[in-house]
Amino acid sequence: MKPILQVALDLMQLNRAVAIAHEAVAGGADWIEVGTPLIKSDGADAVREIRREFPDSKIIADTKTMDVGGLEVEMMAKAGADIVTVLGLADDSTISEAVSSGRKYGAEIMIDMINVPDRVGRAKEVEKLGVSYICLHMGVDSQMKGAGQPIDILREIVQATSVPVAAAGGITAETAGRFVEAGASIIIVGGGIIKAADIKGSAADMVSAMSGCSVDSALSKKYNEEGLFEAFSGASTCNISDAFHKKGVIMGLHPFIAEGTRMVGRALTVQTANGDWAKPVEAIDRAKRGDVIVIDVGNAPVAVWGELASHSAMIAGVAGVVIDGAIRDIDDIKKMNFPAFARSVVPCAGEPKGYGGIGIEVTIGGQTVRTGDWIVGDECGLMVIPKEVAVEVANRTMDVHERENRTREEIKRGSTLSKVNELAKWEPVK
Repeated sequence: MKPILQVALDLMQLNRAVAIAHEAVAGGADWIEVGTPLIKSDGADAVREIRREFPDSKIIADTKTMDVGGLEVEMMAKAGADIVTVLGLADDSTISEAVSSGRKYGAEIMIDMINVPDRVGRAKEVEKLGVSYICLHMGVDSQMKGAGQPIDILREIVQATSVPVAAAGGITAETAGRFVEAGASIIIVGGGIIKAADIKGSAADMVSAMSGCSVDSALSKKYNEEGLFEAFSGASTCNISDAFHKKGVIMGLHPFIAEGTRMVGRALTVQTANGDWAKPVEAIDRAKRGDVIVIDVGNAPVAVWGELASHSAMIAGVAGVVIDGAIRDIDDIKKMNFPAFARSVVPCAGEPKGYGGIGIEVTIGGQTVRTGDWIVGDECGLMVIPKEVAVEVANRTMDVHERENRTREEIKRGSTLSKVNELAKWEPVK
């Protein structure tokens, strides 16, 4: 059987979802999923509207039902859903009621295995309860933390059961073919389609990938530790701030960089005293290629860094410098295009006395910075991302960036920012 492409409309806005669904179907999507966010936003009306718009398509209501399975299946079936999702974590009685209600009202049941500890064992159990489909689902929040897709478990479920198995969660055009090879009958794609500027083209790419063609697409890609430089280099500090809920913003330092320059690297921290440039310069010899030297001078007024230090750092492969204090020779530093951030610019420098230390925890612009944390700077500002959460922040950052790109495309087609986000609808009830 030809594998089925199911597009997941995981959006808050019904009008946007309808338009995206039309483009996705034009690109080859077979089934249309009314995503959980859309059902929570517009209820059963979202299913009714998608059914009216697509009378001949198979419609999935992704309710992720955990209790009262019979009632929720009845609601979605009457609204026009062909398939309703129930969580594998639900009680057997909930699943049995959902199956019975589905038979009564003409809907099939798909079991979502998100967060089920023993997915293979549970797949065997729910098959006996009469479900029509099993979905191996890697949740968005798990993806953001860098959790890998369990293709081996998919193979085991396919071998252990006789019902069609779906795969969902972070599937891209680059990875879709692997899930088909592992036995998935249904490939469920959300962000890999709905965040694209060209929805039709992205759906077509997904169909090609499912048929075995090689497709080069970074849309909705998830990054691990090795890909952090690439991820942070592909988005702005504004994107990072949004993804990190305004945490990590270094306040009060000014960028001295060329237009379009982005500084990305791991911190090598330095603490020193007013005008004492010994430890900052010694840090150049300790820095790894791609590091950002981060200097805590406590906002002191005498410079601890200048053109010669920048030249030395640049030759050594240092990615930039951040100084909670003063810098000088900024005209020459700009000419060499060495990224620098500092609190002030002065002509005077101190003497190399050697106070302070290298590699110790420092405070820069109100933020704690440790060696190994990620530093990202551009014309909009400066961010520190703790190394423990860097993978998750990077993936959430790219999600913000890609969703903004989709919004930009809809504005270009004639919408407005307020219309895209339906701001009036979501204002507090007065």
